[in-house]
Amino acid sequence: MNSIGNIPRNSKKRIVIIGAGFAGLKLAKKLMNLNVQIVIINKQNFHQFQPLFYQVATAGLEPSGIAFPVRKVFQSKKNVHFRTGTVENIDAANKVLYTDLGSLYYDQLVIATGVDTNYFGMKNIEKHAVPMKSISEAIQLRNTILNNYETAVSSTDEVESKRLMNIVVAGGGPTGVELSGALAEMKNNILPKDYPELDFTNMNIHLLEGSNQLLGGMSKKASSNALSYLNKLGVKVTLNAMVTDFDGQKVQLKDNSSISSKTLIWAAGVAGKRIAGLPDTHFTRGNRLVVDATNQITGLEDVYAIGDIAYMETKQYPNGHPQVAQVAIQQAQNLAKNIKNKIKNRALHEFKYSDKGSMATIGRNLAVADLPGIKMQGFFAWVLWLFVHLMSIVGVKNRVFIFINWMWSYITYDQSLRLMITPEKEKDSHKKELKKVDLDLAS
Repeated sequence: MNSIGNIPRNSKKRIVIIGAGFAGLKLAKKLMNLNVQIVIINKQNFHQFQPLFYQVATAGLEPSGIAFPVRKVFQSKKNVHFRTGTVENIDAANKVLYTDLGSLYYDQLVIATGVDTNYFGMKNIEKHAVPMKSISEAIQLRNTILNNYETAVSSTDEVESKRLMNIVVAGGGPTGVELSGALAEMKNNILPKDYPELDFTNMNIHLLEGSNQLLGGMSKKASSNALSYLNKLGVKVTLNAMVTDFDGQKVQLKDNSSISSKTLIWAAGVAGKRIAGLPDTHFTRGNRLVVDATNQITGLEDVYAIGDIAYMETKQYPNGHPQVAQVAIQQAQNLAKNIKNKIKNRALHEFKYSDKGSMATIGRNLAVADLPGIKMQGFFAWVLWLFVHLMSIVGVKNRVFIFINWMWSYITYDQSLRLMITPEKEKDSHKKELKKVDLDLAS
């Protein structure tokens, strides 16, 4: 069997890892000193730090600050091979992986692909809403917001101007809450300086949550404090609100009410992407792969799943573990130990999740944290959130740049990265849109 991308076939066991997120990257780092051949396949050539996507979207951080080249991590490791590609099919019976680069034999396969946005079959929302599950989508959101304000400042139609200024966020989990808070701070401290011609009483930030509380995975106290902080920042929060449609002009809700807006940010759900070759019986709700206590996919030999894509039922987590970074990292660490034990014919260890707590930041000096034995809110929770996320970033240089950006924003109440950087096709499309606008600023 020929290897993809000229990866040599030798006598060493070959472990193929699909995905370079928290789970895939951690697993590869834990195995890189083992006498095996490791092949990492990822759609991008970099690892991306998902918890800070919203700061890229709101012009707080540069995209390069939360991304790190995968190849740089393994520069000195001759047994680690990286290829940028997409997996198309898995032949588990013959242990062959098919990609857009070619086919590849494996001894052990680890699926760590993470999850993508779930639109729950609503095609209009998929077409018109802006998701935020990658750096490119975060940049797209930043471009969308800034484009809308550039258009609004030149518009003589008050109704259209309000529609351009209004922003709706669907989903009251950590992403939706943190994004809404960041947008509110932009409205309060930054955008009025950039666009003094606009009346910002016309700008509304709506956060819509389908359940009866924000931050569903956290305590009721954290949820209540988050709601209080968002109200303080001026965000209009609506609970028990289900979005049913969006045509690019109006957000429709299940109770037949609607919100006029050209920007719907979709943070209301995630789902895995199925890989051809794996029967439907291996998947459960949310397209997650059913795994046993060692993260081996049920019914498949030498094929594992870790991270958000993995679904493991336990007594403590009967509906599967939460889809957060700590679960992914801990599953990668446990699987690395088991792969080493399997090579040495030792007993395997079952995965046991150690919950180190949950945090969410809402704004400047405002955050909530549920830690083992203690619940925090306000300034101290905010400082802890900053420290934990800063230390989790890959690369010392990235940490320094992010720290400088955060300190500058804290001191000046400003974010200096409000740049619209779009491909030429998008630029041409935006120019055509602007041509329709009456540019008579004197009127």
